[in-house]
Amino acid sequence: MKITFAPSAEASVLLKARIVEQDKLPADLSPAMAKGAQASRFAGKVGQVFEGFQQEGDDVVRLALAGAGKPGGDARLANLEKAGAALATKYLTSGEKALGLDLSDSGLSAREAAAVLAGLRLRSWRWDAYRTKLKEEQKRSLEEVVVTGAKAGTEAAWEVEAAVCAGIEFTRELVAEPANVIYPQSFVERCRKRYEGTGIEIAVLDEDEMRELGMGALLGVGQGSRRDSKLLVLKWMGGNPGDKPIAFVGKGVTFDTGGISLKPPAGMEDMKWDMGGAGAVAGAMLALAGRKAKANVVGVCGLVENMPDGNAQRPGDVVTSMSGQTIEVINTDAEGRLVLCDALTWVQKEFQPARIIDLATLTGAIIISLGHEHGGLFSNNDKLADDILGAGKASGDKMWRFPLAPEYDKLIESPIADMKNVGPRWGGSITAAQFLQRFIENDTPWAHLDIAGMVWADKPGATWDKGATGFGVRLLDKLVSDTIEN
Repeated sequence: MKITFAPSAEASVLLKARIVEQDKLPADLSPAMAKGAQASRFAGKVGQVFEGFQQEGDDVVRLALAGAGKPGGDARLANLEKAGAALATKYLTSGEKALGLDLSDSGLSAREAAAVLAGLRLRSWRWDAYRTKLKEEQKRSLEEVVVTGAKAGTEAAWEVEAAVCAGIEFTRELVAEPANVIYPQSFVERCRKRYEGTGIEIAVLDEDEMRELGMGALLGVGQGSRRDSKLLVLKWMGGNPGDKPIAFVGKGVTFDTGGISLKPPAGMEDMKWDMGGAGAVAGAMLALAGRKAKANVVGVCGLVENMPDGNAQRPGDVVTSMSGQTIEVINTDAEGRLVLCDALTWVQKEFQPARIIDLATLTGAIIISLGHEHGGLFSNNDKLADDILGAGKASGDKMWRFPLAPEYDKLIESPIADMKNVGPRWGGSITAAQFLQRFIENDTPWAHLDIAGMVWADKPGATWDKGATGFGVRLLDKLVSDTIEN
């Protein structure tokens, strides 16, 4: 979606929109437009859209009013995003190519106007790369939004917000692509191409390098696949030289069959998004670089494909992690924690980060607990947990904290190795986090985000269509903004 700013919309733009607060219809509406809005019970509530026609000079324009709800309150920016998203939903396939957004009498601040534009852009994203037989009325037509009457500073505010939107869109792209297109090597190459000119430094560890480092846990997951596993390392050093970085670690299982512990066929196609944690890290790094964040950040993505094969890892196998700890693999479908544990060890030894946050579509149990409304948060540090909860609330990527305790730790004890990779059925998300905690060294502040219920949506949301949501990018960006840059 192209968004431009102009003193006035060109005469060719015959679809125009205005943002309306609840119970405050603009005074300059034509009588027909005002009466039509009232007759349609349009009150400016969040997400409401009313469309009519109004004479402007010699032209009759199509005018849309988008409701932003009542001014003020904690939900103000989210409501404005929904107003912009409602416009995108209504006009994306309308046949109109351009929308003129008139903010001259809206009273919106620069930040508030940027929120409207973010909603417009994010809700207009759709992955149509493989849809070859769409009917004309189903095809995207809206290409540009021309903003007029914005307050000073709006363009600068939008530049920052646009960088975050670009990161979300990149995450959605990675998650939406099928597994025959996005696999470990192509994930790396997609990132290389997207990061050109951004200042992000890229390094990749191949299987021989990981084997030399002793990453038996990560390599074990991918040994049944014809696709080689990779460890992708992304660096953005925009902060003070010498400051320890914050580290983001993402689970990147580009397809998860379950391995020898094969998943049921029904719904297995969804497992293309089992790399949603790595996708969120990749998108967050793009967002931070795009807005030139004044922070040192390292992103690490453990990229594997979990396949059943004559060479695949078996239930009962014992692998040795990079940390030296041994793991009895009870279930090969509990593979994400095996990928993450070696990635966590590597990033600590290589960078000694000040804080570590891992993101993973780790357990179905978290969906049973939280549905699709919150991601699950586990942490060894109350301050870090509070910072993440705050960033989640402010960004809309909401999290909910779960416990960690020695009592749960006992559930993954193994009779022949240092630990098992799964515990009993109950507390499955907690025992997965307990497993990962064993790989955190020197009490480094660490948080594990189980986002299995959040990276993919079976129905449209406020600012996303059905499919990939881009969850996690805003959360990480907001965390960096609030705790490092401010």
